[in-house]
Amino acid sequence: MEKRILIIAIFVVIAGVVTIIMTPSDTTIPIPEPESLLNKTTSNQGIDIIAENLNTPWAIDISKDNRIFFTERDGKIRTISSDGKIIEEPVAFIRAEQQGGSGLLGIALHPNFTDNHLMYIYHTYMKNNQLFNKVLILKEKDNRIIQSKILIDDIPGSLYNNGGRLKIGPDNKLYITTGDASNPHLAQNISSLAGKILRLNLDGSIPKDNPFKNSPIYSYGHRNVQGIAWHPETRDMYASEHGPSGFDEINLILPGRNYGWPDVKCEGTATSEKAVYCFNPALAPSGITFPASDKLGYKNDLIITTLKGSHLRQIDTDSNQQNNILVGYGRLRDVVEGNDGFLYVLTSNKDGRGIPENNDDKILKILKS
Repeated sequence: MEKRILIIAIFVVIAGVVTIIMTPSDTTIPIPEPESLLNKTTSNQGIDIIAENLNTPWAIDISKDNRIFFTERDGKIRTISSDGKIIEEPVAFIRAEQQGGSGLLGIALHPNFTDNHLMYIYHTYMKNNQLFNKVLILKEKDNRIIQSKILIDDIPGSLYNNGGRLKIGPDNKLYITTGDASNPHLAQNISSLAGKILRLNLDGSIPKDNPFKNSPIYSYGHRNVQGIAWHPETRDMYASEHGPSGFDEINLILPGRNYGWPDVKCEGTATSEKAVYCFNPALAPSGITFPASDKLGYKNDLIITTLKGSHLRQIDTDSNQQNNILVGYGRLRDVVEGNDGFLYVLTSNKDGRGIPENNDDKILKILKS
């Protein structure tokens, strides 16, 4: 039987274990494995599986007309209609180079998507026997892509550490996360696009108020940023980042700042920022969001999908209290808040590191807290 389990504020993770740290070595107590908790409840209420048998979905976005768009790492952009039916024919098939953790990754819909039908995607490609990443702007009509244009390319790539998250901020700018392309020292090189968070105007031009003149770079010193989100009220920008082996980070992102990799892990220095939260052992945090609605009781809380941790985590950034709010579905890749105030979560059990179960991968809709 499928492990469909909603854990409702039961498993509170002690703040001293995995929250703000004094030194990285302070956080060494393992977080309970979700599998060991399965026999403590038989509830499967509060979860709706809205799509299944997917091929490693990576990113999801929802339009104002309630269509759901998501990427699959092998190159497919797919959609679920506003009446909840998955459309079998892909919106597009992108020639993405899928090796290791590379492939078709991020997707973000233009703020005026229902009028202009524009969307952004991030994918890996091969050039001269080397891996790179690029961002495209696409135009959709009747669930088909009819136009495409490169916004930025030649982002260093590798089998792993490609970044890939795309989000449009409250300032109507496109934010792009990149990995260090398995070459850590590129993260400190301001001449390289690797190991950065990039910021562009929605037409692909460089904003005049970017911290580095004539550069798309917004922040640097990153290893592999997997999620970005803005607090609905303060508009503070947060990012989730994979550490080398443990020392996963949640950072408060400020323009022009250095986040330390590879020189430091979690800790700040005179020239680099300290992580707001450091997870050690690793959780592999991925997509994140701040719900603006209180439909599920998570308004303004940071919601984090975890891959290695295999759970959905809630953090109250005021009190630093943390809860595991969903377990039992394996690796979780991305989360967004829908127009209806519910949370939509992607599983990632076919990514080569998980154990697929019947009908994986899935899109889950969380209906209850």
